Amino acid sequence: MAATDDTAPDSPRPPRPDDGLRLPRWLPRAVVVTLALFACFQLASWAFHQLIGLFINILIAFFVALAIEPAVDRMAARGMRRGIATGLMFLGVTIAFVGFFTLLGSMLAGQIQTMVENFPSYLDSVISWINRTFRTSLSRVAIQESVLHSDWLQKYVRNSASGVLDVSATVLGGLFQLLTVLLFSFYFAADGPRLRRTLCSLLPPHRQAEVLRAWELAVTKTGGYIYSRALMALISGVAHYVLLEILGVPYAPALAVWVGLVSQFIPTIGTYLAGALPILLAFTVNPWYAVWVFGFVVVYQQFENYVLQPRITARTVNIHPAVAFGSVVAGTALLGAVGALIAIPATATLQAFLGVYVKRYEVATDADEPDGSGRRRAEGDRPSLFVRLLRALRRR
Repeated sequence: MAATDDTAPDSPRPPRPDDGLRLPRWLPRAVVVTLALFACFQLASWAFHQLIGLFINILIAFFVALAIEPAVDRMAARGMRRGIATGLMFLGVTIAFVGFFTLLGSMLAGQIQTMVENFPSYLDSVISWINRTFRTSLSRVAIQESVLHSDWLQKYVRNSASGVLDVSATVLGGLFQLLTVLLFSFYFAADGPRLRRTLCSLLPPHRQAEVLRAWELAVTKTGGYIYSRALMALISGVAHYVLLEILGVPYAPALAVWVGLVSQFIPTIGTYLAGALPILLAFTVNPWYAVWVFGFVVVYQQFENYVLQPRITARTVNIHPAVAFGSVVAGTALLGAVGALIAIPATATLQAFLGVYVKRYEVATDADEPDGSGRRRAEGDRPSLFVRLLRALRRR
């Protein structure tokens, strides 16, 4: 009798109760990979949020370097080293700003002292006008007593005393950011050619030409933007100087320069900072002059926003006024004041760079165009004499 083989391949294995509950072999590895990728994403997101301030400072420094690079290139072409040329540019700008703000600070200190000394007389004149107009019986002594013993004033003094450290930390943080921007912009401007060569060495030759073209466009458009802001600062300064001279406000030339520079080169809040100082000094001459200056600042700002700025910006950086306005709104929504400052040169650079590669076609002017009555010309209609002359000129 032949022996039977228990391990024959035809004999089926009896089913086990846990066969349907066994996990696939790839599932643990997929879970580990998914958790690792999620951890890397969280780490990258955390690092990006921690370094976003540095990225914004580097972006500002890059546009500052683009703005001063034409002047540095001209000095370097005459034999001066780029580092020395960049240092001279920064030194000149720093001396101009320090001298201007020192003069402005001394002027402001003197006017504040005069205003504090004459404040009781100002208050008496305002109170007497209110009493005559509204037939009230207010007195300066009663108003001073009520203000000095009010709860909101004492609470404000306590909160101000407790917030001194916060203000100091904010000032120190702002100074550190300013030094960071100056340092990076110095290196970008001084080592501009070397930086371009380093970036281009990582790209193939046909890509290198595109990078160099984009860099030159950025320099050109940023320079045009700085020119437009300087032109608007000049117009704003002249307009406010005329008003301040008519009203007899002291230090009218310095105030006009202050209004022009601050309102144009500090985005978003620059207008309010620029208008506050002339209003304050006009109040020392006559309280009603402060009202006139305030009204002029508001009206001129609207004229500048809707008439002057779109036209000048469209001519200097060659973008449509609506595109310029929309880019400022978008930049403010994305990066706040920094986005508002760099939105127009960035948009102009992008538009000019895309214009090199986007192909444009001539608009049809013959049978597909509707005529003046709103209907299309029939196929048998002959074109007008003007169209035929235009075609003949094009053939020649």
